[in-house]
Amino acid sequence: MYRYDAYDHAILRQRVAQYRDQVRRWKSGELTDDEFRPLRLQNGLYIQRHAPMFRIAVPYGLLSSTQLRKLAEVARDYDRGYGHFTTRHNLQLNWPKVEDTPDILEKLADVEMHAIQTSGNCVRNVTTSHFAGIDPDEIADPRPYAELLREWSTFQPEFAFLPRKFKIAVSGSTRDRAVTLAHDIGLNIKKNAAGEIGFEVLVGGGLGRTPILAKVIEEFLPWQHLLTFVEAILRVYNSYGRRDNPYKARIKILVHALGAEQFRKEVLEEWANLKDGPSTVGAEELERIARHFTAPDYAALPANDARVDALKASNPAFARWVARNVHPHKQSGYAAVTISLKDPRQPPGDCTSEQMEAVAELADQFSFGELRVSHEQNLVLPDVPVSALPEVWEAAKAKGLSTPTVGLLTDLICCPGGDYCSLANAKSIPIAAAIQERFSDLDYLFDIGDLDLNISGCMNACGHHHVGHIGILGVDKNGEEWYQVTLGGHTDGVKGRETALGKVIGPSFSAAEVPEVVETLVRTYVAQRHDDERFLDTFERLGLAPFKEAVYAGRRPAALNTSAARESSHA
Repeated sequence: MYRYDAYDHAILRQRVAQYRDQVRRWKSGELTDDEFRPLRLQNGLYIQRHAPMFRIAVPYGLLSSTQLRKLAEVARDYDRGYGHFTTRHNLQLNWPKVEDTPDILEKLADVEMHAIQTSGNCVRNVTTSHFAGIDPDEIADPRPYAELLREWSTFQPEFAFLPRKFKIAVSGSTRDRAVTLAHDIGLNIKKNAAGEIGFEVLVGGGLGRTPILAKVIEEFLPWQHLLTFVEAILRVYNSYGRRDNPYKARIKILVHALGAEQFRKEVLEEWANLKDGPSTVGAEELERIARHFTAPDYAALPANDARVDALKASNPAFARWVARNVHPHKQSGYAAVTISLKDPRQPPGDCTSEQMEAVAELADQFSFGELRVSHEQNLVLPDVPVSALPEVWEAAKAKGLSTPTVGLLTDLICCPGGDYCSLANAKSIPIAAAIQERFSDLDYLFDIGDLDLNISGCMNACGHHHVGHIGILGVDKNGEEWYQVTLGGHTDGVKGRETALGKVIGPSFSAAEVPEVVETLVRTYVAQRHDDERFLDTFERLGLAPFKEAVYAGRRPAALNTSAARESSHA
């Protein structure tokens, strides 16, 4: 993984010192709350429903065991002994004290971590696939390019105050596990006929109150021009993006208003001033970064292990875990292992300090001291010898980290919702818990098969409900919490680089009704499916009608309150 040089360390320490002084001035009354607000947001500190929330960056989802131990220490010493992993490779602390945040940043700096660009109208944390570098269908490792973008965008003064937040995702595989179509800029690595690396460039995607999928504005951008082309996009957005209305300020609105072709023309005109300029990436610079992402010292191992095969045959629990939580690796004899953060006894994505330390120990013992944060709010050990799977399973099971449901209905994505977030219209965590309780039978879950369920507490869509096979959105109706349901969204990669937005099935439901609604949808699928059809396949074959009819049969749901929640910088 990337290691900081003297320059990196210096700017990080300077930022911590600057922020410490800003907190001191706020406490002494030299800065008002309004003056302090943009300064704290630039350092990842929000004020939420009950307490501050502190968002820590995990650039492109890559962590060392040392860093995870530090996160465990910070959560224990400055919070309530746990953190929440988000869909965008961040860790959120829900109960820190404002006065402690400079000390937290100081401790994070010791292990080359920070909270820079986790908030504010700037280029946010760059994301990519949690299988980057190990995916069997990878065209090229996206991490060097993600790191290149991180270094370029950090403290980039021209883009520190954009019309709104700006998110970039990079995918290096034939299957898009980075949700590039739902980002402000999506970058899909490609190879041309000559075998040269380049990018398909997509612009104008996003969820929130106005979900829109990104449009392709460049079919093949040679890698050398990555920074200049992204800079041209950001300059056009900075010039023409709306600043009069925060709900219309995202780049997706600008691209939609101009049209993809006109937007592309504007970008190309701006790019003409930048192309082949100082920000052009040279081979030496890319090689400098790429050296940090070389493969570990893999042993020559057989693809299969007799002990593992025997345990799968004799132990159904282990066999289930392998079937759902163990993933292919491009190196023979190795596998990637998902450490599930979906134990129904705690909110999805939450991880205690004790659990973080246990995962760090597993990473040291079995995965070269490295791990990943996934878009689905789980952790991943990327380089586990197949022969070590029984030991990893036993250790994970002892800490409540072996729930064998990856890709199944209860491996759901869930935002913090109304339990924490001041923007939420409704609670998300109790809905997730009720669904997990309703579908606690593993045999039934395995029979249902692949099914993504995503829950958001408001229109900001932090739970990415728009792109769940089943999406659940919390809405406010006359001061009460209700839930809208969508069907057919997906980003799952089974269809390559396709993404789709879900369709609303009809009026909303009370919290008490939601588990039964989900079960009705599942029963309808099971009754109508063909052999080997996933939920999504059956939905696409039949359409919305049979699901809607089954859900609303005998019901008289109240009309949906269409007043939308404010879009904010929280997502």
